[in-house]
Formats: sequence, structure tokens, C-alpha cells
Amino acid sequence: MLAIIAYALGIMYSPGPVNLLGLNMGLQGQARGTIGFCLGVGLAMLLLFLLFGLAGAAWVQPHVLALIGALGCGYILYLAFKIARSSIDPTALEQPPRVLRFRDGLIMQLGNPKGMIATLPIATLQFPAAGIDGVMLLVWSLGLAVLAVGAPGSYAVLGALLGRRLESARLFRAINLMMATLLVGVALSMGWEHVWTPLMLSSGKA
Repeated sequence: MLAIIAYALGIMYSPGPVNLLGLNMGLQGQARGTIGFCLGVGLAMLLLFLLFGLAGAAWVQPHVLALIGALGCGYILYLAFKIARSSIDPTALEQPPRVLRFRDGLIMQLGNPKGMIATLPIATLQFPAAGIDGVMLLVWSLGLAVLAVGAPGSYAVLGALLGRRLESARLFRAINLMMATLLVGVALSMGWEHVWTPLMLSSGKA
């Protein structure tokens, strides 16, 4: 269960287009106006979790879980590598012409590849492995959607509190490395629990 939350935090709270927009709005003194935008992002994530979660419950069977687990762990390690290697220049963001609203957050997150990156491994791998379905699927999806609301919101608050001092490539480099390390730990944990251990148990029975 903790691996689900750790992976979600690592993906949702790393610098990305939606989070940087939240940061930029905070830097521009629009932190309070981001509430609707953040709620739109959360609704988009809720819809993605439910969509992929229902599909995962139907498609992911125990006998293929180890294979999917291996692919999922490899994918998460790839993401960690990309996040660690990425460089972000907050000063390159354009000034927002207006405060972004609920509809903006919903549409942007539904079309944001990072949204699917965050939801697919959780909904199709971690949810089935943890036996999360039915009512619990809705409960977990709602909880993770709340975390998603907090991602751009936290960046907006940081922007409002610290102002232009956040415009530092070193700061975002440190955030990226921290999130990448978190993702590597999650991938290793998932690989041990959902790939290595089941394979060893299966070979022992054989």
C-alpha cells in the first residue's frame, strides 16, 4: 500500500507542465486563484484512475502479474532516469494571461502525458496486486485524486511564499533527484514483491 502512495507522490509532485503552471501562478500572486484549476486536475486524475482501474481489474490476472510487474518496474526505472536527467528552467515559462480555472485544469491534465504515466502503473499493476477493486477502487482513486489536487496547489503556495527565489535551476535539479531516488526505491520494492518473490515461489513449487 505504501508503494502506491510513494509512486503517486514521486510522479505527481515532480516538476511537470501542470505543476510549473501552478508555480508560475504563485509567483505572479495568483495562488488563491488556482483552487479551481487544482480541482480540475484532481477530477481528471480521478477519471483516469477509475478508467484504468476498472480495465486493470478485468485484464490483469494472477498468472500474468509477474510479467506485467517486470514491465512496470522497468518503466518506473525509465521514468526515474528521465526525471533525474531532465533540466527545468522556470524562467522560461510565459506569463499567464489570466487565472486558470477548473475547466483548464481538467482539460490540461486529461491531455497531459504525465497524468497517464502516473495512473497506468498504479491502476493496472499495483491496484490488482493489492486486491483493490470495487468500492475500495473508488476510495483509493478519490484519495489519490486528492493528492493530485495538492500537487499544483503546493507549487502555487511555494511560488507565493518564496517568490522569485524559486527561480533556481539547482533547486529543481535537487527536486528531480529526490523524486527519481524515490521512484527507484519504489521500482525495487515492486520488483521484489511482485516479480522476484512470486517467481521464486513458483519455481519452488515446480
